[in-house]
Amino acid sequence: MASSASPGVKFVPEEDNFLQRHVAFFDRNKDGIVYPSETYQGFRAIGCGYLLSAFASLFINMGLSSKTRPGKGFSFSFPIEVKNIHLAKHGSDSGVYDKDGRFVASKFEEIFAKHSKTHPDALTGEELKQLLNANKEPNDRKGAIAGYTEWKMLHYLCKDKNGLLHKETVRAAYDGSLFEQLEKQRASKKHP
Repeated sequence: MASSASPGVKFVPEEDNFLQRHVAFFDRNKDGIVYPSETYQGFRAIGCGYLLSAFASLFINMGLSSKTRPGKGFSFSFPIEVKNIHLAKHGSDSGVYDKDGRFVASKFEEIFAKHSKTHPDALTGEELKQLLNANKEPNDRKGAIAGYTEWKMLHYLCKDKNGLLHKETVRAAYDGSLFEQLEKQRASKKHP
């Protein structure tokens, strides 16, 4: 599994590219390439079980690898190139990431302005369903499945005791800092 990054050089996501920052958490060795084993390790680090982590690593890497490697042949190691993650952006999404992977604040605010009716800064499970239905594009089954999977996993991992998914949590998911927070929380529970 050779990396296309220069030996000894660590990949650093662009500061304003939230999508790169979101994915970079899963680049466990920081070489700019995410292999399924790293995706698995990242999901385990944030508290997902063995089966969910294994499924996610296969689903994500098989789905995104070729899109992030333009002009390169198929690879059975299913690497994802973090610098090109914007090329794998799917349809039926919220539009919070632009075509280059940058954060669009107005689209983020729109999620809560349109869908958080019960609590101004949180989504209920039912409001999340409404958001997903509103984001569905005609004839975009793959994008709808990807969006559904991402949001449902976020809700499963991060809802509060009342089943609410808070705005600051969603924003942290978009910029990638949520994953680091979850990993630290999980590590502190293991080593009190």
